[in-house]
Amino acid sequence: MIAERYINAVVLLGLLVVPSYALMVDEPFTITLATRAVVLALAAVGLNIALGTGGLVSLGHAVFFGLGGYAMGILAFHAQTYAPLSLGIFEIGGTKSMPIIWLVAIVVSALAALAIGLLSLRTSGVYFIMITLAFGQMFYYFAISWSAYGGEDGLSIYLRNDFPGLNTLQPMPFFGLCLALLCLALILHWRLLLSPFGLALNAARQAPQRVETVGLNPMRLRLVAFVISGAVTGLAGALFADLNRFVSPTMFSWQLSGELIVLIIIGGVGRLFGPVLGAILFVVLEHWLGAVTDFWHVWLGVILLLIVLFARGGLLGLLTGKEGPHV
Repeated sequence: MIAERYINAVVLLGLLVVPSYALMVDEPFTITLATRAVVLALAAVGLNIALGTGGLVSLGHAVFFGLGGYAMGILAFHAQTYAPLSLGIFEIGGTKSMPIIWLVAIVVSALAALAIGLLSLRTSGVYFIMITLAFGQMFYYFAISWSAYGGEDGLSIYLRNDFPGLNTLQPMPFFGLCLALLCLALILHWRLLLSPFGLALNAARQAPQRVETVGLNPMRLRLVAFVISGAVTGLAGALFADLNRFVSPTMFSWQLSGELIVLIIIGGVGRLFGPVLGAILFVVLEHWLGAVTDFWHVWLGVILLLIVLFARGGLLGLLTGKEGPHV
């Protein structure tokens, strides 16, 4: 079987080679597809911290994705309309600066994950899944009724936001930014897996009673993982909104949360590059099969069914001969 590190290297190399080739042959749409795959992979890496390492099956992670997207949309909207954003007795201007938007998206998503986690993590199993789903639906319907920012029609941004020293309107520089952030998220997840916190979180997933006997609090461990997971997913939401220059309530939909889980399962639950491989396959199927039939999700479902039945470790597990953690 192939060593997992070699597969990871090939996946990362592919993410570099394909857009570079597309740039040389002047196919900007291919670069956009690669950017979409990278952003979805970043969101799935965030969820994988909670799901793969912590065993938290969340159907509400679209909340953080949507909050990141709306953080970008609202700040950029007020910047392009020159109207200040009113926060009670305070008024602040919008911004088109990507670093500031990313920071706001991360902080807002992390705070939301803290609040949701404090309530949701009092439960487990199917009850945790349903509570996170309920939060997702709450935010979805709130966004639909939020007429100040487009309501059901969403909110369009005229120009992509700015990053110092780069022309982000060009597909390749923006792709490079997204890929760099994905690599940072993968490094963060890798360091978490090897850290004492990651080992304790993994132990809490497998045997929470034993973790308690050594003086650790499983709920606190899961809460920290949930907050980190939400922050990373929120950053992905801001990038996704910038990619499309559009935000809408669909970013909060439970279908998106389900898609992120599917990406992880396809690639390999708990695998470092599992979400990346799953996102690439998802975007490829969406593009190629979507051009042939409107029912391309049927084939995605067939692939998912085969993986669940015959490759419990996902594609990475199938290639390496090793199953991932059981959630």
